[in-house]
Amino acid sequence: MSFVKNAWYVAGWSSAFGEDLKALEITGQKLVMFRDTTGKVKALEDRCPHRLLPLSKGKRIGDTIQCGYHGMTFDGSGQCVRVPGQDNTPASAYVEAFQVEERHGIVWVWMGEPARANPDDIFNLPQFSDPDWHAHQGEALHITANYLNVAENLVDPAHVSFVHPTTLGNAASENVPVHVSTSGEVISAWRWIRDAPPIGFFQKFGGFDGHVDRWHYYDLHLPTTAVIDFGSVDTKMNCPEDERDRGVRIFALHFVTPVTEDYTIDHWMHLRNTAVGDDAASAQMDTMFNTAFAEDKAILEAIHESEQRPQRRRPIRVAIDKGPNVYRKRIRDMIVSESTEDLGEPVKPVFIQHD
Repeated sequence: MSFVKNAWYVAGWSSAFGEDLKALEITGQKLVMFRDTTGKVKALEDRCPHRLLPLSKGKRIGDTIQCGYHGMTFDGSGQCVRVPGQDNTPASAYVEAFQVEERHGIVWVWMGEPARANPDDIFNLPQFSDPDWHAHQGEALHITANYLNVAENLVDPAHVSFVHPTTLGNAASENVPVHVSTSGEVISAWRWIRDAPPIGFFQKFGGFDGHVDRWHYYDLHLPTTAVIDFGSVDTKMNCPEDERDRGVRIFALHFVTPVTEDYTIDHWMHLRNTAVGDDAASAQMDTMFNTAFAEDKAILEAIHESEQRPQRRRPIRVAIDKGPNVYRKRIRDMIVSESTEDLGEPVKPVFIQHD
């Protein structure tokens, strides 16, 4: 399967993990997860090494999982602590354990080589801890599509005018140039629409009735985390691009989790600089986001279904595909780099390169 494994992926919101065993799948790897008696979330390979029954079909006993077939029992580190009917436990009687971290109410799992796991690499924004910003977790969007299509949609401002004409976009932005930057680690695409009618989202939430200046900044953090910084400000304020906090500003965060080649989960939430602590505003925004993201889901699933059919010619690419094209190349490079091991420069080389 074509997944980047050396990465932190979102398994879900912290509220989704309790005492009960929870089965899920990330990058084709099936996991069983639970919160132990100390409050820490554990993630184990969901497959008993004896007869391969998923451990999630068993039961939890204290901080261990007992297989539902023959009772082999595993602790939170994956080690077998009991084999009914014998005193010894074979060295091969274990399941793989995956490192888990919780940050800001989000559960992250490292799916790659254990030695490469660095919690400092987990995605973060300063606004998570800023009292002037409100964080609100949304839902999980289940999409029958490959994760690459889902992620590249999140670095593509150009689709907004056509896919979301009544929610996140309108016709005023159709021919506004999109700026793209691929020089750094984050792939970015953005545009400003000046002196235009407010989109449906900000008519309902921002309360704008006259013309606004509005923006979309799409930042894609590899492999699959996207931040969409969008907002509006009264045109008469003539707001500079680097002073967006003067307007109604929202970060829509998308944590895209590849499940299989044909199935992706987008855990989405938002941060906002207005209506802090207002639960009614959060509910109102959830309704609008649900409408908009259902529009994305319909498009992405239709594309995926079409991709499965034989094609007589290759799809074309146009100018607006710069960000997605770079994204796909970087993902390919990351997957290739994980498939081999670089031993570094030789001490006494017998191969000398001259170019």
